[in-house]
Amino acid sequence: MDSRISARALASSLGGWRTREPAYEALADGIRLLCLDNRLAPRTTLPAERELAASLQLSRSTVAAAYRSLRESGHIASLRGSGSVTLALARHDPGRAAAAEGTIDLQQASPPAWPGLAGVMSEVAAGAAALVARAGYDVLGRRQLREAIARHYESRGVPTTAGEVLVTTGAQSAIHLLASVLLGRGDRVLVETPTYPHAVDALRRAGARLIGVPVNTDDGWDLDRAEQAFDRTLPAMAYLMPDFQNPTGRTMTARERGTFLRAGERAGSVLVLDETTAELDIDRPHPVPAGFAEGDPGTVVRIGSLGKTVWGGLRVGWIRADADVIRRLVAARPAHDLGTPEFEQAVAAALLENFPRIAGQRSELLRSGRDALVGALAESLPEWRVPRVHGGVSLWVELDAALSSALVMDVRARGVLLSAGPRFSVDGGHDRHIRVPFTAPPEDLVRAVSLLAESWRSVRAGAPVSIIEQFESVI
Repeated sequence: MDSRISARALASSLGGWRTREPAYEALADGIRLLCLDNRLAPRTTLPAERELAASLQLSRSTVAAAYRSLRESGHIASLRGSGSVTLALARHDPGRAAAAEGTIDLQQASPPAWPGLAGVMSEVAAGAAALVARAGYDVLGRRQLREAIARHYESRGVPTTAGEVLVTTGAQSAIHLLASVLLGRGDRVLVETPTYPHAVDALRRAGARLIGVPVNTDDGWDLDRAEQAFDRTLPAMAYLMPDFQNPTGRTMTARERGTFLRAGERAGSVLVLDETTAELDIDRPHPVPAGFAEGDPGTVVRIGSLGKTVWGGLRVGWIRADADVIRRLVAARPAHDLGTPEFEQAVAAALLENFPRIAGQRSELLRSGRDALVGALAESLPEWRVPRVHGGVSLWVELDAALSSALVMDVRARGVLLSAGPRFSVDGGHDRHIRVPFTAPPEDLVRAVSLLAESWRSVRAGAPVSIIEQFESVI
């Protein structure tokens, strides 16, 4: 079904779009980026030229020129009497003349498949006769895999039984299922900002009203704001990434974990902990226990998957929760899907038996990428603030001007695909940040930084003086 976006909502989503001249091309690029990030879904009707002009305080001719530019680049179509509608775009469409060959894709923060995965798949396939003898419709998950997941939590200090585990088709499926069962339309959900954007999409689709709590690379979570938000809004849920938070890379301290647990219990909130990056440890000096308490209280729900640790194409995830919550999820799941594929479940069970070796290999791979990226940024872009992270998949880099969106569009034309800071925002902002994953090969990361440096010089030179002066006055 087609949707519409109001002029006010589009203006809010655009944020600090006016990052270059002429204004109509800056506006067109802002809308292109929303399409490329899927913040504007295909077949979305844009506001009328006059309405958007009034909302952005522009002339109608400027908006008309922006829409014309978007039509020429294939991002929208305009029909008399029907308005302008966004179009479905090719996967790597840059909106410019960049060639797809040789493109460095840093939008997907996932490492390549674990080298031993093909062998494990072959071994599992040898037992295909036993797999196909099963019914294939199991919304809870096969017992062998749930027991392996429970043992994995036990090894991390979280006592778990197989009855407290539900197997899903990846972590995103888990988030959608939890949102549909635990939330009603209009319920408030506390969410870190910046955060994982696909989780935000799922929560909003469930009708949630999001309350942002800041987290940054220097100070971690704003605990004062978090406690105030819990006490004032009484959210039904809090969605958190305690370990190697995406995108900042921060890990909660014991104090931060305790504060969220106590505040959530006072408010009657369910804490949903996304742990898809928790195992991606590179050199964390003092590992923090996984538990928020001596074992999880019934208000803590955990999400895990093998997407980041093994391979993004292995669509196996899980939910660890109180047995009563698991029963509710099982009852609701058939409306979403009818279970996780048997073959993938058998592969996942085999992988979890050998997980320490997989995690060690992943640590080495991520370390080489991180160190190459940090070194290249220090050499080519010393004016940017690069945080030190001990794990995870990316750096949350602070630019020396609020030009994240303009940079992403410009460097896209040079063959590097990135996501701008506002993509990770809950309530706007982060125009001075960019997420740079270090999951690609080191040589690709070094080349990407070289292209970023070229692009940054061009973008900064073409930016209005007011943007540069605004940042310089802050620092």
